[in-house]
Amino acid sequence: MAAPKKGRRSPGGQGRPGRVLALILIAMVALTAGMFASGHTTPRLGIDLAGGTSFTLEAKNQPGKPNAINTTNMNTAVGIIDRRVNGLGVSEAEVQTQGVKHIIVNIPKGTNAKQARQQVGTTAQLGFRPVLTSTAGVKTPEPAPSATGDKDKADKGKQDEKSKQDDKNKSSGSPSPSASTQGRPVTDALKADKADATPGASAPSSAKADDKGAKKDDKKAPTPTPATGDAAALQKKLDALDCSTKESRSKANEAAAAAKPTDSIVACRKDGQVKEILGPVAVEGTGVTAANAVFDSQGGKGWIVQLKFNSSGSKKFAQVTGQLATKPAPQNQFAIVLDGEVVSDPSVSTSIGGGQAEISGGFTQQSATDLANVLSFGALPLSFDVVTETTVTAALGGEQLRAGLIAGAIGLFLVIVYLVAYYRGLALVALASLAVSAILTYTIMVLLGPAISFALNLPAVCGAIVAIGITADSFIVYFERIRDEIREGRTLRPSVERAWPRARRTILVSDFVSFLAAAVLFVVTVGKVQGFAFTLGLTTLLDVVVVFFFTKPLMTILARRKFFASGHPWSGLDPKRLGVKPPLRASRRRASAPVDPKEA
Repeated sequence: MAAPKKGRRSPGGQGRPGRVLALILIAMVALTAGMFASGHTTPRLGIDLAGGTSFTLEAKNQPGKPNAINTTNMNTAVGIIDRRVNGLGVSEAEVQTQGVKHIIVNIPKGTNAKQARQQVGTTAQLGFRPVLTSTAGVKTPEPAPSATGDKDKADKGKQDEKSKQDDKNKSSGSPSPSASTQGRPVTDALKADKADATPGASAPSSAKADDKGAKKDDKKAPTPTPATGDAAALQKKLDALDCSTKESRSKANEAAAAAKPTDSIVACRKDGQVKEILGPVAVEGTGVTAANAVFDSQGGKGWIVQLKFNSSGSKKFAQVTGQLATKPAPQNQFAIVLDGEVVSDPSVSTSIGGGQAEISGGFTQQSATDLANVLSFGALPLSFDVVTETTVTAALGGEQLRAGLIAGAIGLFLVIVYLVAYYRGLALVALASLAVSAILTYTIMVLLGPAISFALNLPAVCGAIVAIGITADSFIVYFERIRDEIREGRTLRPSVERAWPRARRTILVSDFVSFLAAAVLFVVTVGKVQGFAFTLGLTTLLDVVVVFFFTKPLMTILARRKFFASGHPWSGLDPKRLGVKPPLRASRRRASAPVDPKEA
């Protein structure tokens, strides 16, 4: 005769509690090993504990652009601001969106707060500048003192070296095989005008068709050639400029960004391999109306960046490209300069009209997207106001942290005293579960630092302290359900299993409410309150994991031990102390739910 079908067992049931315990212990060992392997053994501290400055920026729509605040524009702005604050030499600066229209900038200690505020609150400056001279990005060595003949020889060698560099740029388009935009051809996207397809033909023919108009245009935008004195000063700056290090590039970018649009500047290319003398701004970034990265499958160019200009930008771009197309390398290039940094310097082979253009040559999807984002920012219809600025010293944060940890230790001590006094032997189960929860929380917080830049700030510490009560509450719910079953006259082993479904529902509902509150708080808040919400949500999820995969199977194993099963007075499950009811009569047994045969 077939054996009666048993009910479905929950995780950590009587059959395999050891396997479930082994699973969570393996997870703890793996997380701990990963923590030590990563080289990070302490959580990444937030700005309030490490010290520094925090800014909250609020996006504003520019006139005539009521719907400019959107995810794409905000993410582009984050990228530009991140480029700026990291340009200050701050490797741990954080820039992230908060809510719909806020950006939070956290800059650790060691940074000039006034300079940082100016950097994050200033609208980005994007412009197209013609390249006058380019050379290798390292500092040009000064010639040693020598006779006149040696000096002439050195000057001649320097000119020969420059000519070789120009020929190299012209032939290869890039001084190294890195992701460079040097020498990338710019072509007319429409190609509707047959004359535009001939290199250098557009500008002369236009001047010939309308001589007066051409002279008028030339008067508006003359060929950008600095005066003799200015040229000598610029050449001296170029020779002294070193673009090989991040610090020197940052200083050069700051100086270039501070220059007027009508001034010629010296600047470093983004990769640091080339330094250049650039003429005045020929086309402002506001002339760009759209920039997109697309894959050219028909023309075989791969990833390209397509540009669209407004009427004013289109006219200026056609004129400057017509002038550049007639010149040798590198003077046939124009530099795309953002905040003083050359992000791209493509070459021109023909005048580009029609308000549309494309930049092609060796792009990957990521590099094309990055350049498109930079170009789009020139027309980004957003401005930002610094609505809050908070400066915190490391000493103040350390004092607050110590106060918080003392408060947490006192709270934990009171919880332990209560558990031991009320639950006695069961307190060991609760304390072991709290220890497992603490290990999981600590290791995950440490690993999240390098993974997602999670920083432990004071609100996050408060969230962890609050989680002690939430976790202890889950144990209490389960213990009380077990004690209720014992009060009904059942032995410990069936009480542990019968109490679990009821306790499980209560724990899940309670934790779901806590997690939902944490999620809503994380989404709608701005600033450091998110640290509290994140930690509260994380510890709530870990509470479910610990109760299901540690507390429940551990209780199942302990229920088989004589100390707990016999109801020892110090076990916390003494039937006399719980006021056990008389055994159920047969008639009441038949009317009630089925009882485990082991209870008979």
